[in-house]
Amino acid sequence: MSMPKRPFAITLDVGSSLANLTGSWRTERPVYVDRLPPCNAACPAGENIQGWLYHAEEGDYHAAWQVLMRDNPMPAVHGRVCYHPCEDSCNRRQLDEPVSIHAVERFLGDQAIRHGWKVECAPESGKRVLVVGAGPSGLAAAYHLRRMGHAAVIHDAGPLPGGMMRFGIPKYRLPRDVLDGEIRRIEEMGVEIRLNSKVENLVGLMNEGGFDAAFVAVGAHLARRVDIPARDAGKILDAANVLRGMETGAPPRLGRRVVIYGGGNTALDVARTAKRLGADEALIVYRRTREQMPAHDFEVEEALEEGVLVRWLSTIKRIDQTTFTVERMTLDATGWPQPTGEFETLEADTLILALGQDVDTSFMRAIPGVVFRKDGVVEVDRNMMTGHRGLFAGGDMVPSERTVTVAVGHGKRAARNIDAYLRGTTHEAPPKHEVVAFEMLNTWYYTDADKMVQPALDMIRRRTTFEEVTGGLDETNALFEARRCLSCGNCFECDNCYGVCPDNAVIKLGPGNRFRFNYDFCKGCGLCAAECPCGAIVMVPETI
Repeated sequence: MSMPKRPFAITLDVGSSLANLTGSWRTERPVYVDRLPPCNAACPAGENIQGWLYHAEEGDYHAAWQVLMRDNPMPAVHGRVCYHPCEDSCNRRQLDEPVSIHAVERFLGDQAIRHGWKVECAPESGKRVLVVGAGPSGLAAAYHLRRMGHAAVIHDAGPLPGGMMRFGIPKYRLPRDVLDGEIRRIEEMGVEIRLNSKVENLVGLMNEGGFDAAFVAVGAHLARRVDIPARDAGKILDAANVLRGMETGAPPRLGRRVVIYGGGNTALDVARTAKRLGADEALIVYRRTREQMPAHDFEVEEALEEGVLVRWLSTIKRIDQTTFTVERMTLDATGWPQPTGEFETLEADTLILALGQDVDTSFMRAIPGVVFRKDGVVEVDRNMMTGHRGLFAGGDMVPSERTVTVAVGHGKRAARNIDAYLRGTTHEAPPKHEVVAFEMLNTWYYTDADKMVQPALDMIRRRTTFEEVTGGLDETNALFEARRCLSCGNCFECDNCYGVCPDNAVIKLGPGNRFRFNYDFCKGCGLCAAECPCGAIVMVPETI
């Protein structure tokens, strides 16, 4: 007689045992989330920094570069001249030091130039876009438009492309072979650059060339002046023309003593240039304190190291040939500089004015619908279009901070809006995730790792040549630096949640696919969220 089959008290298949279904005990459940890394949030060019660092830390530099190039066509340039606000926002800075994002970006850009990496473009759309200005914003817009399949033709008044990257940034910060290499890649994609081609009749050029839209991004090349009483003024130059002369082969003779009036990055650039041209003394006169200087602190430090002198809280009141009367200033209760009536005199062969620059928008004044602000820049809507349909503007021509990275971000944003305009739609940027704060991380799991130091040129050559001051990383230390990234806010499959879950409720989905929760077994203890290093798990109230 056969015995009836009896059920096992415990089955080996945990999924079939109703006794182990513990989900009803929960008051909260864990949820995987994607948060916005603070570096991504701070990047004016809108780079997916964490995305390309992920590939770089795997040693797949070509894949990292491809992700980077979705947003920024000139990483070798940006790795040198960007003031990297991403690093100011990096959560790692609260552990030890921020990830040297700009150094890794520079490494990837240099690798691309060295190996001749290419960018693929979409099929031809049949649309043509006119771009005015071959600076960072115009080049970026043309690059992105070309990737989208549109024809892009750049007209620039200068003899060489690059705009303020070439005519405003000295070679010791941005070697010209690097700049030329990045621009060459854009041209090889099919972007046409017409030099020595100043645009005066924009609407007429659009009609004659059969352009469907235009993007205007002329740089701020016009130096601002200041009214200083001068009985018999000596040699007075403006910083923009001095730096431009360095590029066009006509460096000015500045003499042994040079005074620079201003406190921005351009003032520092021209002071350091004067030292390299042989000036015994390059003195910056600035009416406020060092803390109030618009120049970036690391650039001030580099200038001081090279022997540039700075006289803070001072202003030039009068000029008599090579004698400059300088008045001492003091700060009032609001932090605004006020005159003290205390004077002294300085002797100098040349005065260089570095008081800012403006944009020449005269060629747009007669275009119907274009509106100008009091400061001379152009009003644009949220899609970067001016009041004239099909005419977009960006870079120095619109209200914004004037940096290369901001300009490149404008170019990308304009290209997306122009693409939508050409297709008869409107571009809508996707909503952004919550920015992940340092408090959302579990930093116990991260080891201490100080950032890699980039090599620097010796001081003698820094003061006497235009060789690049800061060197780059190599494959070994670029890999190390990329691996310092904390992957803030986004799962990188460390397996912590899988390992700490007491209910085996975390299911692996395979490499690159992350995990999911089996809520039939999760009792909502919250261990996974507490132990997640990067803050990619949150506990939410149970809805049942």
